[in-house]
Amino acid sequence: MRISTPFALRARLPLSGIGLLMLAGLLPALAHAANPAYEAVTEARLLGAQKDLGWLMYRRDYTSSGYAPFDQINAANVAGLKPVFDYKTGLTQGHESPPVVNGRFMFITTPMNHLIALDATTGAVLWTYVHDLSKAALKTVCCDVVNRGVALFENKVYMATLDNRLVALDGATGKVLWNQQLIGADIGYAMTLAPLVVKGKVIVGVSGGEYGGRGFIEALDAGTGKRVWKTYTIPAPNEPGGDTWPKDAYKTGGGGPWLTGTYDAEADTLMWGVGNPGPWLATLRPGDNLYTDSVIAMNPATGKIKWHFQYTPNDSWDYDGANETVMVDLTYGGKPYKAVVSASRNGWFYAIDRTNGKLIYMEKFAKATSVTGHKDGKVTTDAALRPTVDKEVFTCPSFLGGKNWWPISVNPVTRMAYVPTMHTCMKIKGAAVRYKAGLPFLGESFTVMHDPDNPNWGSVQGISLDTGKQVWSHASALPWNDGTLSTGGGLVFSGSADGHFMAFDAKVGKVLWTSEELSSGIIGVPSTYMVDGKQYVAVYAGWGGASPIWGGDMANDPRVKGIPVGGHLYVFRLQ
Repeated sequence: MRISTPFALRARLPLSGIGLLMLAGLLPALAHAANPAYEAVTEARLLGAQKDLGWLMYRRDYTSSGYAPFDQINAANVAGLKPVFDYKTGLTQGHESPPVVNGRFMFITTPMNHLIALDATTGAVLWTYVHDLSKAALKTVCCDVVNRGVALFENKVYMATLDNRLVALDGATGKVLWNQQLIGADIGYAMTLAPLVVKGKVIVGVSGGEYGGRGFIEALDAGTGKRVWKTYTIPAPNEPGGDTWPKDAYKTGGGGPWLTGTYDAEADTLMWGVGNPGPWLATLRPGDNLYTDSVIAMNPATGKIKWHFQYTPNDSWDYDGANETVMVDLTYGGKPYKAVVSASRNGWFYAIDRTNGKLIYMEKFAKATSVTGHKDGKVTTDAALRPTVDKEVFTCPSFLGGKNWWPISVNPVTRMAYVPTMHTCMKIKGAAVRYKAGLPFLGESFTVMHDPDNPNWGSVQGISLDTGKQVWSHASALPWNDGTLSTGGGLVFSGSADGHFMAFDAKVGKVLWTSEELSSGIIGVPSTYMVDGKQYVAVYAGWGGASPIWGGDMANDPRVKGIPVGGHLYVFRLQ
């Protein structure tokens, strides 16, 4: 693994981009001499990330808020937002990472594990690293060869890779400092998430629920890469929750924790969402199947599980529970709670007490028929809508979810969560399946379809944190596959599948600004930062990910099929 720039990438860049990448890849010492100073990202800065001028981690801070207090760009002047630069990656798969910013250093990742450092004000390339995937077939990467960004700590930048490595590089120069293999490639696992650094440990989780991989979360020493602890999300028979699986089913039980977790510093608790069980067909694995489709709370020093809450017991619809868990303080029914909230794939918006894992409330944010509610704090489902090998069912939402991976944001002033939403249903039927390492392990066939009661594929919603009820909604004919960013300027930013980056009034959902049409559909997570007293907003355009691969009728909609591809990073500020 080395700093490099492949010819195929150079050939698709403008001449100025080629020169900059050659400088970064072939003359790192000269590039380093011209780079701005790199400020160490200390533990204190991570703990105070909400107040930092940069964007220091995947969802800005440990609460996973996706909120920045900056108000230079606000509802009164956002119409003056203009592009500052547009960086072209030369790649055509899905571009999903947020720009992570430390001072003038901006770090972006691309499909196929390229990591690029840019000047956050000009887009000049400071260095680039291309991870060597030549020995990995990537046959067990489920949903496009994507990456969701980096973690920062001290002088290092960390990237998880599709071939299940964690790589640490020098933030100032791109020099590889260590490279640790967690598990082999092509046997049922991949890594696409942004790592999370907590108390000197880099923490990652794996994908693999569609291939029977037994999910795990692992912590490594941030300085050396030494492996510190590993927690399986599917318990063995002698562990708590092990009795929720048939004999030996835990070995291929899925439960990939494939999105970045949340850290409660006050309680010293790490919270992480866990994905779907394997195989998809639930009749093959009777029981609740812990800890799939759950949020689990762990001790970050040891990985020991403290509590859990399960969104969908004995899931047979791929209602993956890996979605973000956002820390909020809320008041429900007149009582204050320390909570985590999540918009689940199953169409319900959940608030969970983060001190003990108990349900506070669950409210529908999309049409939901298979998951019906709760009884005594446990989620209930409709047995009539469970597929078998002899029965096809029609249910909502589809396995793509009322919301998929793209993250929500919250605003502590408006007391709302901003939820990118899809309105889909599906036909799904059981099928015979046998486990074989490296091959899909589903046991179901399916077709994604329209919600018959909604003509639109998507929307963005504002949801009250204190009630779970919708406050406003912006409908979209195309699927809404982008995360949201909320700011102290009273704005919510998100991007559309037809290539428009938009700013909404955070209180009422009115569209206040729309960019000109960008190069591609937007699925990249937006971020914002301040440099030299100026606020910037940045987002990737680069259509791809799960929707065009697994989207059925939605993916075949001519308006969706016609979305152009190609990765561009767009950065905006007031002019």
